[in-house]
Amino acid sequence: MNNAIETIPLFNLSLAFIPALLTVAILFKWSLNSTNALYAVSRMLVQLLLIGYFLSYIFESESAGIILVILAVMVFASSWIALGTIADKRLQLYKHALLAITVGGGATLALITQGVLVLDPWYAPQSMIPIAGMIFANAMNSVSLAAERLNAELNRQVPYDEARNIALQSSLIPVINSLFAVGLVSLPGMMTGQILSGVSPLIAARYQIMVMCMILGSAGIATAYFLVLVKPMFEKVPLKSS
Repeated sequence: MNNAIETIPLFNLSLAFIPALLTVAILFKWSLNSTNALYAVSRMLVQLLLIGYFLSYIFESESAGIILVILAVMVFASSWIALGTIADKRLQLYKHALLAITVGGGATLALITQGVLVLDPWYAPQSMIPIAGMIFANAMNSVSLAAERLNAELNRQVPYDEARNIALQSSLIPVINSLFAVGLVSLPGMMTGQILSGVSPLIAARYQIMVMCMILGSAGIATAYFLVLVKPMFEKVPLKSS
């Protein structure tokens, strides 16, 4: 197989924005929040360009301290973003989201990088940072969905334990669906990238199995722990409908 990945010319890359901008146009036409979607696309573009330059420097670094700082930034940022679905309770719930994502995501990250991949050195940035990004991002999304659903259920006067179960189950729907679909409907990012770079599909499949397990584990553990942590606060001061 050809191991070289061709660079995408800027003009060709610009074509990828067409369906995204069409979606923004549809949101605008239907009087929905097109501004937020356009801001998200713009922010994505700036963030990825900056991180591309930043990672080029990081991958050449041999400093474990720098990697730990980056992991800390990922955790603090993901915990804040996760609570965007209930922004009015963000400050109250932030410490719980931070602890839940740190425990659920951090434990999974340690197991995968030190037990499965056995990185050498342990902080090898080319592996540590992308894997940490996948783990913390999925934990963030799951906690975010759970927080929003918990809020909605409690506002309907559903008992906490029942609301908790509904929130956890709902938060894992995207992950569970991806487990059902992988290999049948989609080839996920890591597997596709490895195949494009010339890695054997059988080896790529092993890595993807690892990824799917770590995504489910980090999302489930982080979300369940978050729902346990916030229970005392909600029992004392129930959420009110806005």
